Amino acid sequence: MKIALFPGSFDPVTKAHVDILRRSVPLFDKVIIGIGLNSNKQPLLEAGIRKKMLQAVFKDESKVEVETYEGLTVDFCAKVGADYMIRGIRTVSDFEYEKAIAQMNHALKPEIESIFIVSKPGYSSISSTIVRDILRYKGDISQFVPKEVLEYI
Repeated sequence: MKIALFPGSFDPVTKAHVDILRRSVPLFDKVIIGIGLNSNKQPLLEAGIRKKMLQAVFKDESKVEVETYEGLTVDFCAKVGADYMIRGIRTVSDFEYEKAIAQMNHALKPEIESIFIVSKPGYSSISSTIVRDILRYKGDISQFVPKEVLEYI
């Protein structure tokens, strides 16, 4: 069984995340969305809310599961039996950053393969960081997030 992990903070989940995931699902038997909990970051949304948002967005996709985790992402891959890690690439700087992380992950757990999926041009400027900033200043985020997310914000 080919299992992939799509890790991230998803604070909040954006249309760019959804696009990468929907394009990944046909490649694997199961895709686990891993909501990474980082004690050094102060999230805008609680982990439980982020999990509910993602479950709502992917409620009709039987191959997708949503989990939270702490610690090294490669350790979580091993725990859930994922041999692949999906990462979205929006920009050249994303590629450089993700390449460095993929190489470190490979050094830690060579059996886990990183898969890079390039975002569609219309989504390359959407990030959770920008969406959080818009939210903080009471702006309209509806064009950047799936409609299911709006009921949780």
